Amino acid sequence: MAASRAPVSAAAAAAADGGIEENAMAILDSSGIKDSRDLHDDRSAFLEAVRSACLAGGNPSAPSWAHLAYPNRILRNSSSLELAVASFSLLLELGKQYPRTYLTNSGAHQVLVVVKESWLPFLLGNDAICTDIGGNARNSDHLFDPSRFSLLIENMVEPTDTTDANNEMKSIKNMMLFQYLVNTLEADFVLRHVAYKVTRLGDFQGISVKYASEGSRKLVFKSLVKNCIYLVLNHYHHEAEDAVEDSIPSEGHPAKSESDTNSSLNFSSFELGRTLESVQKLFVMVSVMNLDLIRKEADTLGLTSRADGFRNSIMEIFLDELTYNISYLSPFLLAFADWKWKLEIILQYFSKYCGKAAVRTRRSDNSQQDLTLESVLSFFLTTTSAKAMAKKMSSEVAQLLLAHAYQVCLSVQGDSRNTTATTEKIGASLQQISCSFISAFQNLQKINLNIQISPFEKEALFTAATLTRKLKNEER
Repeated sequence: MAASRAPVSAAAAAAADGGIEENAMAILDSSGIKDSRDLHDDRSAFLEAVRSACLAGGNPSAPSWAHLAYPNRILRNSSSLELAVASFSLLLELGKQYPRTYLTNSGAHQVLVVVKESWLPFLLGNDAICTDIGGNARNSDHLFDPSRFSLLIENMVEPTDTTDANNEMKSIKNMMLFQYLVNTLEADFVLRHVAYKVTRLGDFQGISVKYASEGSRKLVFKSLVKNCIYLVLNHYHHEAEDAVEDSIPSEGHPAKSESDTNSSLNFSSFELGRTLESVQKLFVMVSVMNLDLIRKEADTLGLTSRADGFRNSIMEIFLDELTYNISYLSPFLLAFADWKWKLEIILQYFSKYCGKAAVRTRRSDNSQQDLTLESVLSFFLTTTSAKAMAKKMSSEVAQLLLAHAYQVCLSVQGDSRNTTATTEKIGASLQQISCSFISAFQNLQKINLNIQISPFEKEALFTAATLTRKLKNEER
């Protein structure tokens, strides 16, 4: 045990005196040996040295280029689950402890500060190389440009042979790498978003175009949206398969011993859940809905120009995919956990069938009344209006969307956080929504006697009826 600690001490000493930049490549070099114990120990020692230098002790130092770049390479290239997890955790901790962007007080408002010297896993703009301390140009093959970011998501979508340990390991590393990249984007985006909302000043490109996944026309947004939807669906089907397997009796099958259990499979299931959270972050906080809203607002305020280019809203691309692939809708809504944006998706979906939107010219105010759940339910309050809606969209789809919208109402009711914006999107009290929801389902059944109601929708109806009786009794 004592011998195994020696490399850590040596590496830590190197980190302390700044020599880790010179020795890192030697530590990580795998020429002539592949996955040897020595190589594993050296890389483990390197990660521990970085942790000791930047996170431990009473006077930690800010991470250098090598402190961040080489753990990233270990995560991508190592065939050891232990090293992959260690490097992934280290990168997240370093990013949290030493953010690349932060806000500082400047007079009456806060100003965004960007540490330009900080290492970033993205290749921004047309840069082909990144520069290390001392001006030494390094190859950027470990950085992510828009194309590589899209390719990573495509690789995650492809089916994985869970019986092949190498394929399973690659899948786990891709998921952790995706989570790290999204966390990095999110940390940068949130503060830029705050600064933009406070000042409304500066180049619009400063908040959108500089993002690796948003700032290049090389990225095919339709492909990105489709692949992210597939990732959400994969998580849903994975959970469904696990539930079925758990319910199947094990008679006739040999019991699995602990030695037969592949720990990487369990870890893969865990990472799949965290990856789903990252996919939703990518949609909601980083490069999808908020940036669409910011661009719309910046356009209205005259902060954009022709140089910013034009593209369809990602929300529109997203809705088109769910509209033309109806089979995606139910599993996607079941798997999508962010109820705020689930309601937004549902309202936007209905808006495609609830009349034409008002025409808004560039830089004009948004005069169109936003659709609320209350106004959507009003389209189903009579058999005549419900029949008219059923001609535009199927009754089954309408039921599904309304049931999930009602689920959001219940989530808002039980959430103690600030939900003012979502409450406005709902547009009425829970009692009013419950009554209208029940009426909508009754009218849809009247115009289609053979319509099927799923267990999820039955549960929503039962809850609405129970709450309606309870709330009415409380009024008496």
